[in-house]
Order: sequence, then C-alpha cells, then structure tokens
Amino acid sequence: MAWGKKIAINTGGGDAPGLNAVIEAVVMASSKLGWEVYGIKNGYGGLLNTNDIVRLTPEVVRGISNLGGTILGTTNKGNPFQMPITNLAGETEIRDVSDRVVENFKRLGFDCLIAVGGDGSLKIAYDFYKKGMPVVGVPKTIDNDLGGTVITFGFDTAVSIATEAIDRLHSTARSHDRVMVVEVMGRHAGWIALNSGLSGGADVILIPEIPFDIEKVCSHIMENELHGRHYGIVVAGEGATPVGGKELAKGTGEAGRQELLLGGIGEYVAKEIAKRTGKDTRSLVLGHLQRGGSPTTFDRLVSLRFGAAAVRMVEKQNFGIMVALDPPEVKGVPLEEVIGKIRKVPLTSDSIQTARDMGICLGD
Repeated sequence: MAWGKKIAINTGGGDAPGLNAVIEAVVMASSKLGWEVYGIKNGYGGLLNTNDIVRLTPEVVRGISNLGGTILGTTNKGNPFQMPITNLAGETEIRDVSDRVVENFKRLGFDCLIAVGGDGSLKIAYDFYKKGMPVVGVPKTIDNDLGGTVITFGFDTAVSIATEAIDRLHSTARSHDRVMVVEVMGRHAGWIALNSGLSGGADVILIPEIPFDIEKVCSHIMENELHGRHYGIVVAGEGATPVGGKELAKGTGEAGRQELLLGGIGEYVAKEIAKRTGKDTRSLVLGHLQRGGSPTTFDRLVSLRFGAAAVRMVEKQNFGIMVALDPPEVKGVPLEEVIGKIRKVPLTSDSIQTARDMGICLGD
C-alpha cells in the first residue's frame, strides 16, 4: 500500500480559529492525489473509541474555512499516555493506553496521522512517532508560543479580537475618568498582550517576559493625569508577574495534567492601582472570547497553507516533523526540535522598542 493512501487527522488542545481551514486544505489536497481522509474526533478519542471516526470528503469540508472551532471536536484532557481512568471503586487512576491507540491506528489501515495542535498536543504526537506511528504536526495556538515557526494560526484572530475590545474600552474609560485593566490570554508568553496593547493604544502593557513594578505602573498613570489624560488602559498578559512574585492561577489542570490554569492578574493589578492612586479602576478578563468566531483572512491563509504543506510532507514520507512558516516559505522542522521550547517575546524585539518609543509603560 502506498504511503498516504489513507490519512487520519485530529485536532487537539484548545480550539483556535483556523482549525477548520486546515482540515479543508488537508482533505482537498489529499483528494487531488486520490487519497482518503478520516477525521479522528475529540483529539485521540476516536482512536480509542473507533465509532468516533468520520470519513472526510471534499463535499463534507468544502467551504468550512470561514468557520470557527473545529468540526472534529477537540479536548485538552485526553492524553493517551496519561489517561485518567475511573476504576470500579470510583477512584481515578492514570494509565498509559497509548498501545491501544497504535493498535487501532494500524488495524484501521492508516498510513499517517496529521496532528493539529499546540505544544501539548504535538508532544503527544511526537511520543506516538517514537512508537512507530508516521506523524506530521501542524502548529496551532492563539498564544503564538511554539518554537520553529514564525507564527501559529489563531494568533492573528485573537489579537484582532483583543484589539477591538481595547478600542471599545477607550470610550467608556474616558467617559468615567476610569482606569480599565484588560487581562488577555497567552500563558507564559506576551505576544497577545504586546500586539493588542500596542495596536489598541494602551498606556501600560504587562507581559510575562518583563516582571513589573506596580509603583512604576501607578506613577505612569498619575503622570498622565498631569497631562490632562484622566483615564487609562492597562493590558496584562495572564502570565505577567510582579517583580519578585509568581504567576497567579485559578487552579491546576485535571489528573494527568499539572500545568497551572492562569488567571487573576488583571484583578490584582486593578486593585493595586485603585489602592495606590485612588483612581476608579475596573478589570476585565477577555478569556475565551479570544478563541471564538471566524478566523481572520491572515489566519485562514496560514491554515490553508499549513494543511496543504502537511499533505506534501506525507507525500514525501517526511514524518516526525511539524510544518512551520519561515517566510516566505512553509517548511518542515523536526518535532524533537520544537517540543517543550516556549517561544517568548525577545526583549530586543522591535515591538517592545516601539512601545517604549511611544511612551507606553512596560512596568520596568
């Protein structure tokens, strides 16, 4: 059987605008080669419960590029290498059921898995590659924090949504002489906060890469008062931390996933500003609004390019790689070189320098 005759594709981790565009490109490009494509529903769930596998034809996927979410469903709770299983006593145990996934993959005659996801999902895909499963990864995360690629799809849409929210907050903040603190996603990287804050005309931008001094933040806001600006906009990435402090979290992930569920920095900063300046201050968490809705033109284009490139990689039997944007080309980079390597905002980046040149406070 020729490689690529029967392709599986799944989407894992948090949803992001552009997932459906990747699916459409994979199906259309595969169909042109005479290959069949099957969608694995809910991450790897469809390879554990094979009833959750669907045939994807051009008729099924044509025109879904503009849709948000994913027609295959997704989950960030289904790592087959660390699967929470409830036993007869009602206790939760962590088990490795990856062998069953590999067995079903082979039994169903799949030639390759195209795994679409962020760092966690691609780590799982790489682990399956090491178990002998042919894998091609496609980078997805609104946080834009994956190494090996200049950008991930979903990021541009998230920044656009955050920027629009900031634009709207200017008018209400100005009307009430109020400071508005906007908390945005991004986890341990400040890409969303920096890009949306810069584009939205924020007074203060707080990112994980630069621990902030709350006194300097407050001084900047009061300095604006002296120049007749009686309101302020503060954009805080969810992973931002005060000098000498730690990330704020709402809790931890479920069994088998130990990462922190970040959140609360916006409320903390708002309370400190109100206490130290006397200004009427409010906080707003954009949260999952940044994930929803139709992808921007840029995200659609990147997603389509990634999906088509993934099929080309399969055709060349180039496995264990992730497709990546290296302008102007889309290329393949080894998964082992990108797994676990968070791509943070360089402190020497032009965007940070631009913010400083424009008088925006970065908390340092």
